[in-house]
Amino acid sequence: MEHMTKVQSQMPLSQKTLGVYLFDHLKQEGIADIFGVPGDYNFTLLDTLERYEGIRFVNGRNELNSGYAADAYARLKGMSALITTFGVGEMSACNAIAGANSEHVPIIHIVGSPPDTAQKARKLMHHTLMDGDYDVFRKVYEPITAYTAVLTPENAALEIPNAIRMAKTSKKPVYLVVADDLVNKPIWAHQEQPMPSAVTNPVTLQAAVDQMKLLLDRAQNAVILADVKTMRFHWEEYVRKLAEAMNVPVASTLFGKGSFDESHPLFIGMYGGAFGSPEVRERVETADVVIAVGLVWADTNTANFTAKLNPLQLIEIQPTQVKVASAEYLNVMAEDVLLALPKTGYRQQASVPQFTHPYDVIMGNPDEPLAAATYYPRFQRMLKEGDIVIPETGTFFYGMSQVKLPRNVTYIAEGGWQSIGYATPSSYGACIAAPTRRVLLFTGDGSLQLTAQEISSMLYYGCRPIIFILNNDGYTIEKYLNVKTENQTYNKVPNWSYTKLAEAFGGDAFTATVHTNQELDEAIIRAEAESGSRLCIIEMMAADPMDAPQYMHNMRKYMEQQEKQQS
Repeated sequence: MEHMTKVQSQMPLSQKTLGVYLFDHLKQEGIADIFGVPGDYNFTLLDTLERYEGIRFVNGRNELNSGYAADAYARLKGMSALITTFGVGEMSACNAIAGANSEHVPIIHIVGSPPDTAQKARKLMHHTLMDGDYDVFRKVYEPITAYTAVLTPENAALEIPNAIRMAKTSKKPVYLVVADDLVNKPIWAHQEQPMPSAVTNPVTLQAAVDQMKLLLDRAQNAVILADVKTMRFHWEEYVRKLAEAMNVPVASTLFGKGSFDESHPLFIGMYGGAFGSPEVRERVETADVVIAVGLVWADTNTANFTAKLNPLQLIEIQPTQVKVASAEYLNVMAEDVLLALPKTGYRQQASVPQFTHPYDVIMGNPDEPLAAATYYPRFQRMLKEGDIVIPETGTFFYGMSQVKLPRNVTYIAEGGWQSIGYATPSSYGACIAAPTRRVLLFTGDGSLQLTAQEISSMLYYGCRPIIFILNNDGYTIEKYLNVKTENQTYNKVPNWSYTKLAEAFGGDAFTATVHTNQELDEAIIRAEAESGSRLCIIEMMAADPMDAPQYMHNMRKYMEQQEKQQS
C-alpha cells in the first residue's frame, strides 16, 4: 500500500474538506475505530480516513457483520461509526442498523454514493436500481434510523453535528450519505446551530414527586426493576444510589441484565414472569410499589406477557417522562426523577433477604456428559470482574440470563431484535473497543454458521476472545419455540469441524472439543491460560440435543398449554 502521511485537522473551518470535518466530529465523540467494508463509492472516504490521524478503519468480512461489530462497539464506548458503499453495501447492513434502532444503540452509518455529477444527470450506475433514483435507499433508512441526511459541502457543517446530537440524545442510529466526488470538497462555513436540549419542567417534576410520595407512603415493601434503557442511557449509578437510599431490593429484566451490579447485596436476581425464578417473581409481584426504570413491555422481556405488574402500583420511569399509577408526567428527565425519588422520604425498614441464584452450586460428576444444569454453574464460576460476556440469541441467551455476574461485567445481548448470528461479530467489535478486557462469546452451532467468517477478522486483528460453541445439532431454541410439530428438518444444520475454523481462516488458536464436565473444566483452565496470547475455541458436545436451561423448559411448557387452549 502506498504510504500516506497522516494529517491532523487544525485548519480553519472554511478550508476543511467534508471528509475531514466528518472525521473530526467522530473523533470528538471518542470514536477511534470505524467499521465497514470497502466499495468503489466509498474509496474517497477511506482514502481520507487512511491519511487522518486518530481513527482507523477496521475491515469486516461483510457489511452485516460490520454493523453488528459497530453495535457492540457503541455499547462499550457510547457511539460507533460504520462505512458502507451505496446500494449493495448499505442494504446488507440494514438488519444490523434496524437492530441498533430496536436496541437503542447509537451508530453513525456513513454511505459513500455515486459521484454527484452522475446523480444529477440520473445516469444508470452500478449498485443502483437502474432507474436513476438515488434517494431510494435513504428512504429505506428513514424508518429504521433517528435521522437521515444527504451531505454536501454546503450543508455538512449543519447536518453532521445535528446527526451526531440526534444519535446521542435518542440512543439510536443515524444515516449520512455523501457522494464520492464531494468528500474532498471544502465545506461552507456555518455557525453550528445548537439544538435545544430537553430539560425537566420543575413544576411537572414536583407534581410527579408528590404523586410518588402518596404511593410510597402506603407501601411496606417496594422493589426496583431495572431494564435495558438503564444501560443505554447510563442510569446505572442513579439506580444504585436510589436503591441504597431507599434500602429496596433490585431485580433486572431479561433485556436489562447487567444494568445493576449483581454482586450488590440489594440485587435479588432476574425477574422473568412465569419462566424465571419463583422467589424473584413472588418478591416483585407482591410488592406494594414497583419502580420500573426504562421498562420495555415486549413479549420476550415479560416472559410472553406473563409478568404481572399492577399498573396502579407502578412507577414507570422513561427517558423523558414518568408514569405514576394512572397519571402520566411528560417533560421530566429520568435522571431528575431518579434523583428526586429519595426526597419522598421512603426507606424500607426490613432488611433485604439474600436470594440464592440458579447456578450458585457446581453440579454433576466429572465423568457425566455435559448438560445445562452442569455447565452454566461452571460458566458462573469462571467469570471475572471486568469481563465482557456476549451470549448469542437462542439457548445461551436464556441460560446465561440466569448466571450471576461479578462486578463491572459488561453484558451484551440482543434482547429485543434477537437476530441470530449477532453475537460472533459483536464479540469482534467488543474486542476492538476494549482490547485489554477479556471477551467471552457463548454461541450455538446454528447461530455461528450465519456469521462465522468474523472469526477471521478476530484473528487478523489479534483479538483473543474465549469462544464457547454449543454443538446441539441445530437450532434448539427454534425447536423449543415450535410446539406444533416435532423433528423439523428445517431446524437442522450441517455439522462443521468448529475447532478447525481458526486454521481454515489462516490463524492460530487454542481449541478443545469436550463431552464431559471434567473435560470442560480442563478446557476452561487451559483457555484461561492461553487467552492472554491467542484466541480460544471450546466446542461443547451436547449429549441430548433438546437439553436446555430451566427457563426454556418453563417457556416450552407454557407455550404447549397455550397451544392446547387454542386448538
